[in-house]
Amino acid sequence: MENEHPPRGSCRDQFAPQSTVRRGFKGFGRDAGRTPSPWKGTHGGGGHSPQRAERAGDPPMRQRRRCEGERPRAGRGRPRTSPHRPRARPRPVPACGPGAMSGPWGAAGPALRAPRAGWVWAAAAALALGALLGAWRWAAGRRRRRPARLQRVGTVSSLFVYPVKSCRGVAVPRAQVTPMGLQSGELRDRFWLVTKADGHMVTARQEPRLVLVSVGCEDGCLALSAPGMEELRVPVRLPRKNPVRNCRLFGLDIQGRDCGDEVARWLTTFLNSEPYRLVHFEPSMVPRKSKDVINLFRSTDEVAYPDCSPVLIISEASLEDLNTRLEKKVKIQNFRPNIFVTGCSAFEEDTWEEILIGSVEMKGTVCCARCILTTVNPDTGVLDRKEPLETLKSYRLCDPSERHIYKSSPLFGRYFAVDKTGTIQVGDPVYKMVQ
Repeated sequence: MENEHPPRGSCRDQFAPQSTVRRGFKGFGRDAGRTPSPWKGTHGGGGHSPQRAERAGDPPMRQRRRCEGERPRAGRGRPRTSPHRPRARPRPVPACGPGAMSGPWGAAGPALRAPRAGWVWAAAAALALGALLGAWRWAAGRRRRRPARLQRVGTVSSLFVYPVKSCRGVAVPRAQVTPMGLQSGELRDRFWLVTKADGHMVTARQEPRLVLVSVGCEDGCLALSAPGMEELRVPVRLPRKNPVRNCRLFGLDIQGRDCGDEVARWLTTFLNSEPYRLVHFEPSMVPRKSKDVINLFRSTDEVAYPDCSPVLIISEASLEDLNTRLEKKVKIQNFRPNIFVTGCSAFEEDTWEEILIGSVEMKGTVCCARCILTTVNPDTGVLDRKEPLETLKSYRLCDPSERHIYKSSPLFGRYFAVDKTGTIQVGDPVYKMVQ
């Protein structure tokens, strides 16, 4: 009877498998679950293929079995004594675990080498560092947008929306502040424009009587009225068949949908002028960039038909200071602001860099350089051509270092861009956002 274990120093020890044997491998296929032979490794693993044995420096499997007196296994198909070269047995792959394969060898897909622990920790540290950096930048941005300290500087006294450029404004108790200006219902600030037949804008600078045209909104229509004229209504949402016209404002191109022949005749009759058209800016159209008018605006600041800014703020104290210098007092309508503020000192609004009204945040950009339009009497539509412009020039000219911005125009009021939209109303406190 043969010994179960060969004596020490036999050829079986000589050809014992090396450390290339997989640890804990329990076999595969029909060998799965079998207890490995004692000579197949000292760590409980299975044997390895002839190709792997040769790479590791061991003799071929057939020679090892012949030396050990072990009977060769019968191959599939033709016997091992065939003169043809036997087919190499496939490399054993476990049915599950990190080295499992799909198909007959398993369902986990092709074998992938497990990542080293060092790389895993490095990736985790990089992700954590990126998250911390992103959180810090987000917090820093919020600190810049909303300083910790707010200083009350005034109260909203009046709100005005000017639907048609140069026509009479509409006083409203509350308004929505959008990136392109104030909105009350379907009336949006300066979203309608009077033009010549060639598309060039027409304002009260050329037609002072435009300030006598009152504007309202009823049943989805823009209602126009003027002295000696019947009220005319124009749909806010115009038919798509109305043509889109190319317009020109301050040397910049912008589009507008024509409001029709009826309102064109109405305006031409009231102004007793050459044929004029009325166009409406639609939200799908491309707005003008404020930066193209004054370079100090941001690239994100946009407007429809205002001169350059979505919001203009003037204080009541500034108007009172001006009226103390005039023989004939002027009204706030001469200066056409959107927000009229009380409770601050004269021209204090010039120093407001960032303000908060309700939930609306706005950023001061530049002061408003005044032109001849301020000399049009809002009650009569008569152009004075002198006051209050001459008095403003006597004490409200810009600093010489800013002459390239304002030239020789006097300053009255301040333009603001919208950082955060929302709703404001009369009586809201105005806060200066202090760094």
